[in-house]
Amino acid sequence: MPEFLVDLKRTHDCGALRATDAGQRVVLFGWVAARRDHGGCVFIDLRDRGGTTQVVFEPQTSADAHQKAGELRREYCIAVAGTVAERGGHKNPNMATGEVEVKADTLTIFSTAETPPFELSDDIKADESIRLKHRYLDLRRPALQRNFIARSQIYQTTRRYLADNRFLEIETPFMVKYTPGGARNFLVPSRLNPGQFYALAESPQIFKQLFMVAGMDRYFQIVRCFRDEDLRLDRQPEFTQIDLEMSFVTEADVQNVVEGLMAALWKDVLGLEIPRPFPRLTYADATGKYGSDKPDLRFELPLVDLTDLVGRHDGGGVGLLQAALKTPGGVVKGWRLPAAQAKSLSRADLDKLEEFAKGFGARGLARARVGEGGAWAQSPMKTMSDELRRGINEAAGLAEGDLLFLQFGARKLVNAVLGGLRLHLATKLDLIPKNVWKFCWITDFPLFESNEEGKLVAAHHPFTSPNPDDLERLETDPASVRARAYDLVLNGSEIAGGSIRIHRSDVQARVFRALGLSDEEAQLKFGFLLEAFKYGPPPHGGIAAGVDRLSMLLCGADSLRDVIAFPKTQKGTDLMTDAPGPVTRRQLDELHIALKE
Repeated sequence: MPEFLVDLKRTHDCGALRATDAGQRVVLFGWVAARRDHGGCVFIDLRDRGGTTQVVFEPQTSADAHQKAGELRREYCIAVAGTVAERGGHKNPNMATGEVEVKADTLTIFSTAETPPFELSDDIKADESIRLKHRYLDLRRPALQRNFIARSQIYQTTRRYLADNRFLEIETPFMVKYTPGGARNFLVPSRLNPGQFYALAESPQIFKQLFMVAGMDRYFQIVRCFRDEDLRLDRQPEFTQIDLEMSFVTEADVQNVVEGLMAALWKDVLGLEIPRPFPRLTYADATGKYGSDKPDLRFELPLVDLTDLVGRHDGGGVGLLQAALKTPGGVVKGWRLPAAQAKSLSRADLDKLEEFAKGFGARGLARARVGEGGAWAQSPMKTMSDELRRGINEAAGLAEGDLLFLQFGARKLVNAVLGGLRLHLATKLDLIPKNVWKFCWITDFPLFESNEEGKLVAAHHPFTSPNPDDLERLETDPASVRARAYDLVLNGSEIAGGSIRIHRSDVQARVFRALGLSDEEAQLKFGFLLEAFKYGPPPHGGIAAGVDRLSMLLCGADSLRDVIAFPKTQKGTDLMTDAPGPVTRRQLDELHIALKE
């Protein structure tokens, strides 16, 4: 008798057969997704990563195979051989293979299976912790398998596209020198150097710049990175980047390469052509118009700056507006929700939005519903002058039935509240079109930002080049200096970020001083890079794109955990392997480590 794997090799995957294959003898391998006994005939759905095929075991076709089929249960791993037949009037339009079935005459059970702890279907309702505990079973679900097929395609397309554009794929170390700043690093003790530690690299940043010093010209890497941070749905302690660096380039050169890569990915994975070039918005324009440096451009609802208008009317008799304008840097902004959408929001809904605004740190949310003749109803600003009210109506384009949302105070807070509200209501009112892809570049970021202690820190990283037009203000007004940094945003998510780097030692020293780093501290933290930069560094720049988020968007997944094979929980644990776990006293002694009680 012919033996599977030796004599009978797989001819098709379980998603390949069509009506044109009728009459052909085939061999399929896979798992039993479902079993039905219809009084004499046994039907199964056989599943592998390619899809699902119906297989029928009939006593008149093979009594032996029919008898064995009585033993089959869900998730048994089996092999079948038989003939493809059309299903006639019993076609299943919900299956790609629904026009045919395989009449099996040979069956082998490779292995049996216990009853799975949850249903392996796409409309799964099992708790995520159970699925993560048995992740190898969860990964059998067709939806997740499609995600990882797409993720594999992302890797293949990336390598092909970048190789065609003269990039070299070069690896960088995972275990590196710890350099304070940025994200918290995972530390790795060195057994051979007692008391010394490596850090797991949070990015290859310094090494890829050293490749440019070395004359590699164009580098890329699909690289694992590590950050010991508190987790959330879109963050994992280990993640993957498409990392690249280029010599002798401007911002446009880097951006053009990335646009080409995105076009190739959308073509290969989704079969879609995406328009290029991508639009460009400055950081000031993006935050000013959309309240965010990650604007979702699939819908409008722009913010309107009313500061000058309100100032000309001295607050229109509204004390809160007058106080906001007297605050250094205070602004007044608003945005309009058209009547067609505004009519679905009740008074109670609007009250809940005030609580939403408070979640951003605001004291509240001013609003008005526009009535006949431009009058305002449901507004707390009843003392506002008619002149200012008419001016705001005109500036914001308000008409009868529209809703106006107002926020005033510090610019950063006002943008955050109104930008968050814009996205919240667009989602709630179903204003965001499906299957639309809106890319944009955000440019001219601030070079520095203030941390919680009010100290200047690098907004991107300390090697980001300042805008040459702003260099004269580096010491006198560093907060106003723009960076040659750029982010790629898609549908409200940042998917890549990079910058042109500093290659002049005098500029790098000035940036370090602006950050409060002495020459000694800079040497201690980044000495090997500064040493390399004494030997003719070229002008260079680069970018890194997050593969996990890219995969999530391309697959339409709801969570990063749906596109990461073995993800961690929000506490950074692996429920399947019970990592992290304890180690023995002997292991600690070898590393010269003692644990605190």
